[in-house]
Amino acid sequence: MNLPQPKSFFSHALAIFWITAGAFLAAVSIRIFLIPNALIDGGIVGLSLILARLFGDSFLSYFLILLNIPFIYLAVRFIRKWFVINMLVAVFFFALFLIVLQQAPHFTGGDTLEIIVFGGGILGIGVGLIIRYGGCLDGTEILAIIINRKKGFTVGQVVLVINVFIFAAYGWIFRDWHIALQSLMTYIVAFKIIDMVIIGLDELKSVLVISSKPQELAEVIMKEMGIGLTVMPGKGGYTGDEREILYIIVERLDLADLKALILREDPAAFMAIENLSEVVYGKKSTFFRKKRPPHKRKLLHHF
Repeated sequence: MNLPQPKSFFSHALAIFWITAGAFLAAVSIRIFLIPNALIDGGIVGLSLILARLFGDSFLSYFLILLNIPFIYLAVRFIRKWFVINMLVAVFFFALFLIVLQQAPHFTGGDTLEIIVFGGGILGIGVGLIIRYGGCLDGTEILAIIINRKKGFTVGQVVLVINVFIFAAYGWIFRDWHIALQSLMTYIVAFKIIDMVIIGLDELKSVLVISSKPQELAEVIMKEMGIGLTVMPGKGGYTGDEREILYIIVERLDLADLKALILREDPAAFMAIENLSEVVYGKKSTFFRKKRPPHKRKLLHHF
């Protein structure tokens, strides 16, 4: 059995650098855009902002650290060591930058949409960098991971439910539902930007194709679109007929052309299409790294 190789010191140092950069961007969003306009984020950051508004802005960093301590303990017990270290780095620098930027100029008086988009966008980039390089800024994500393992709910579902309660509590405490809804909109913008930072702009799709003429279809796809594929053996559950199944990974922009080509060659073909959050390939993989014209693309060989 081949054991995974440990990361080099350079890899860890690079991760710490980007986590620190992400913490700085998140603090910029909070200090310059969210706090001056009475907006909050979700999770522990949102709870810290609520408490800071009640007891004083100068306590924000302390609330952030104190509220994260129980979740750091949970991470130590249930999650790997490097995740905990990266989380400690992220929380520490985020709290530090919140103190450093306390006197930073505020973005106020602008259009509400500007504040939501730019504030949420910068926050999303910052948090996305932290998550992409193995860290975490919010303890509720750790709780969500643990609940996912024990109860089966997805991490996204748990975080969403928690944040709905936080935004509702904010609106109820301060009797301002407009600000609560604007905070929710800011969170949605940040959430989408986080996905873009983690996954990238080039979304990938996986396509399973069941056709009566798989070999002919495979040759046409590789020849006309320059896309590699995998041919897998399959067997019908009802008929018992053996048939080859095509497995294809394609960029979102090429998906429409692929579907049209498949239906052109076999109008009765069956396709199952799914989103891919990430594709990992080794140095010797022939997966194309940059967009090229179809006839110049290298093929994606799964085997």
